[in-house]
Amino acid sequence: MSIIDRSVAFALTLAGAGALSLAMIGGASAYDGTNCKAPGNCWEPKPGFPDKVAGSKYDPKHDPKELNKQSESIKAMEARNAQRVANFEKTGKFVYDVNKIPN
Repeated sequence: MSIIDRSVAFALTLAGAGALSLAMIGGASAYDGTNCKAPGNCWEPKPGFPDKVAGSKYDPKHDPKELNKQSESIKAMEARNAQRVANFEKTGKFVYDVNKIPN
């Protein structure tokens, strides 16, 4: 292979790499379908939906009893943990099952 053939092959390889990098840059800056008001604030309603869900026909109107289930379970968990800590401070042994903790 002569020097001219090598330089032509190198030029074609370089041109191909340049075209590939331009295609990748163009793909990275493609439209992603969002209109961001600020960085990280890109929520927008779909066409036909209201801006605010509360009070509209799409408002799920959750039952307050259902919403309070998690907070009640967290309070019960904290009470069990307090029993475990109190027993550990008294005895120096950690017992996971609160039913096995003597009163």
